[in-house]
Amino acid sequence: MEQLDPRKSAILRRVVREHIETAQPVGSAHVVQDPSIDVSPATVRADMSALEREGYLTHPHTSAGRIPTEKGYRYFVDHIGDPEALDPARQMQVSDFFARAQGELERMLRDTTQLLARLTDYAAVVVAPSHAGFSVRSCLLTGLSPGVALLVVVLSNGAVEKHVVHIDEDTEDGQIDAASRHLRLHLEHQMIGQISSPAPSGDPAIDRIVNRCCLALAGSVTPHQRVGDEVFVGGTDRVAEQLGAVESVRAVLSILEQSFVVVSLLQGVLGQSQGVAIGSETGLDSLAECSLVVAPYKVSDAVVGTIGLLGPTRMNYPQALAAVAVVGEQLSQRLAAQ
Repeated sequence: MEQLDPRKSAILRRVVREHIETAQPVGSAHVVQDPSIDVSPATVRADMSALEREGYLTHPHTSAGRIPTEKGYRYFVDHIGDPEALDPARQMQVSDFFARAQGELERMLRDTTQLLARLTDYAAVVVAPSHAGFSVRSCLLTGLSPGVALLVVVLSNGAVEKHVVHIDEDTEDGQIDAASRHLRLHLEHQMIGQISSPAPSGDPAIDRIVNRCCLALAGSVTPHQRVGDEVFVGGTDRVAEQLGAVESVRAVLSILEQSFVVVSLLQGVLGQSQGVAIGSETGLDSLAECSLVVAPYKVSDAVVGTIGLLGPTRMNYPQALAAVAVVGEQLSQRLAAQ
């Protein structure tokens, strides 16, 4: 994309910010109110016309002011400059949230989407980390009914895995308890993605139970099983309010219900400039009126998941980028501390 001269760049920036705030077309009379644009209204009108010819602005009606195009938003995002900080009140919200966050990882990630939605008024998405890179903190096997047991495993990242394991129908409670103890000795501190074969216990019945449990855990982190990483979505009502057409809302909500599509989409956006995809840049016709802002979160400098915001193309990009950056950083610190 060509570099605009400083005056046109300032005018485009003013139009984008004004349209983000008001959702209305922006006329030259509003632009000249910006003290950094010290030129006559006639010069502003000429530059706005030039920006329209160059594809950065358009106008919905002949007599109306201008609104940004995808190209205009992209130029704005790529030339924001130093990232904006969240205001102190929102910073405090984020800090308080992660200071109080406890319990299962899934609960924290689900609540994180609600936090992001409250901060920005957009729909928020969090892709859960793959469990393969975390170790077993504790495990418990308990009988449910004849022939069925439940294996509960707590991982070092706070995630809780539950697996139904089929066992021999004549298995006694004492054998299940013994298998649970043997599993605990064998699994604790092992990486969930590298479960090894357990040493024999000396009791074939117990060994069969333990082996089936290990197979259940190994199967939970195979590449095939991880294609549909768990996705948490919050604030869909907020984005629905900002998209006018019912069909647009329905299409967007349909996308958010498809975990595999969401995961692929967010990973693709991470590779784009600033972690932002605008309109057609998402690659999905149903998101032509939307933009995505995405950031990774990490554990030990390794990216383990992604967070994102979905809103209209008229979204407040500086604040959205600040929100995903701060929440991503805090989430990374919270997971690393577990």
